[in-house]
Amino acid sequence: MSQLSAIIIGANAGLSQTLAQQLAAEGIRLGLMAANLSALDSLLQQLPDNTLCSEIDIFDPTQCRQALNDLWQQLEGAQLVIINTAANHQELELPWEADKMVLDVNVTGFTALANGAFALFRDQKYGQLAAITSIAGERGGASSAFHASKAFQQNYLQGLRLHAQRLKLPITISDLRLGYIDKMQARGSKAWGAPLEVVSRQILANLKKAKATSYVTRRWRIVSWIGRLLPEFIYNKRKYR
Repeated sequence: MSQLSAIIIGANAGLSQTLAQQLAAEGIRLGLMAANLSALDSLLQQLPDNTLCSEIDIFDPTQCRQALNDLWQQLEGAQLVIINTAANHQELELPWEADKMVLDVNVTGFTALANGAFALFRDQKYGQLAAITSIAGERGGASSAFHASKAFQQNYLQGLRLHAQRLKLPITISDLRLGYIDKMQARGSKAWGAPLEVVSRQILANLKKAKATSYVTRRWRIVSWIGRLLPEFIYNKRKYR
């Protein structure tokens, strides 16, 4: 049996690098896509020599799709593609330029890559596409464009899942909804923060179970449930820093 392969898009992120290390430890060959390949030097020293890398410009959908296709051909296919690209901003004035940047990355760039990966799996007749979204996509929030873009991602993934069913192909679509881990850690809340290794292990465990929607870490499922139940007049009284 040939070696299994996986592609991680957004490999500059700390979570992506932890996932790469854990996947490599399981004997999976990796293809890494990142905006800054030089920043991967220390990671590559810890990965097998057959790891492949490709540079992408998330603001150029055509280039991203071509880079994905090229990397796919070099790997001779892949069983798993993980998309972990996200942009956000916290400017209270909500300048258009900042919102547009978030939408360019989280909507246009994401869709170009997810659509491209799905097409490759369709031609291959099987595979698993996973995307790291956010619990933020379930309701609006102060970071308006970020919340809205994550809602788009979640709906797009659900649409791809339905499309795979229509095609009668064993293509698994996994929506991995992260809690506000970094943000909560910045506030000094150890109760809600989680080390990258723990987050990564839970992600891989959920991927192996082929879950459609997962909350990482698991405790965020409860927060999600409560958040959906909160009436608008209570939800909108939350305080932001």
